Amino acid sequence: MGIDLITKYFPNLTERQKGQFVQLETLYNEWNEKINVISRKDMASLYEKHILHSLGIVKVMSFSAGTKVLDVGTGGGFPGIPLAILFPNVHFTLVDSIGKKIKVVEAVANGVGLENVTAVHGRAEGVEGKFHFVVSRAVTQMPVFLRWLKGKFEKEQINSKHNGVLYLKGGDLAEELAGLKCEVFSLNHYFEESFFDTKKVVYISKGNFKN
Repeated sequence: MGIDLITKYFPNLTERQKGQFVQLETLYNEWNEKINVISRKDMASLYEKHILHSLGIVKVMSFSAGTKVLDVGTGGGFPGIPLAILFPNVHFTLVDSIGKKIKVVEAVANGVGLENVTAVHGRAEGVEGKFHFVVSRAVTQMPVFLRWLKGKFEKEQINSKHNGVLYLKGGDLAEELAGLKCEVFSLNHYFEESFFDTKKVVYISKGNFKN
């Protein structure tokens, strides 16, 4: 499963975008040999478990041009890099506390010619600037995650949803999300592969938590 899996669900990609998604496989294979940012067993499922999973956010939210997005705990660049390919007119700041992972992010972003990505080695709390949305893939429990985002959001609204958090998460979220006003979107409504049976996107407007 490679680029065909992506075009199956995103048939309107430009030739440049298709080429960038194709390049990701070579780049991640090369870098994963040097710096392990994706588990070895997952490399064969790169397009399903990492790239398409990242793009699950797009089924919930299509970012307007000029949107600023912060990807917290990006690891090797997920969900930020696939999203940056899909939205060339949106700026993505990818942050991770592990320097070698940010080295991979920079190399991959440069390798596919992304000019809308800034990679930051550090913690979410220390990132300067304000953002319309914060995205992430299950870096910690939601209440903890939300505390990291204090003061991080823009006031201006330029998207169809209010500024806030779009969080990729799996499994039973009832306990973790108790008391939080949020929307939960099951990715198996959009993607038919069994991997997505328990995968979800959680959306929380910044107005629904202290920020």
